[in-house]
Amino acid sequence: MMRRGVFSRLGRDERGVSAVEFALLAPVLIAFYFGMAEFCQGFMAQKRMGHVSAMVADLVAQEDSVATANLDDIFAIGGLIMKPFSTVALKQRVSSVTRTLGVARVDWSRGDGMTARVVNSTITLPTDLISDGESIIVSEATYDYDSPIDYFMPGITRFSHIYYLRPRTVDKILCSNC
Repeated sequence: MMRRGVFSRLGRDERGVSAVEFALLAPVLIAFYFGMAEFCQGFMAQKRMGHVSAMVADLVAQEDSVATANLDDIFAIGGLIMKPFSTVALKQRVSSVTRTLGVARVDWSRGDGMTARVVNSTITLPTDLISDGESIIVSEATYDYDSPIDYFMPGITRFSHIYYLRPRTVDKILCSNC
């Protein structure tokens, strides 16, 4: 009879229920927190890499002509935009493209960590981006993001972005030594 009283008292005892609930929920909530922190870091790296691509095209499109030294300086600015992320994994390329008789061909190209496009090679542009005789600056960037935590996003995630911008002050931007 005494055993029955002990078990019935234990069944009605609600002390410690909060501790048990916390013990069940805490690992899930902590995992969500670290997962969101890791996602936010990756998203920020992806956004900065997109800004690098846009900025490179914008700075080149404002020039009348460029040289490899100018382009190298512009690429260096792109590296500054990526801070606090490592710039080792950032690869950039900028090219001038002109459409002639319906075919887009590379006038000049320069890369930083990415191979420059071959001069006079063809490139596929979005439909109706430029007409015959028009020129456009094509800026490309890729970034291999390696999460510092590597728990939820193991391995490397590659982000890439292409940005197109027309020259602002001239019909075609020339590169003196590309």
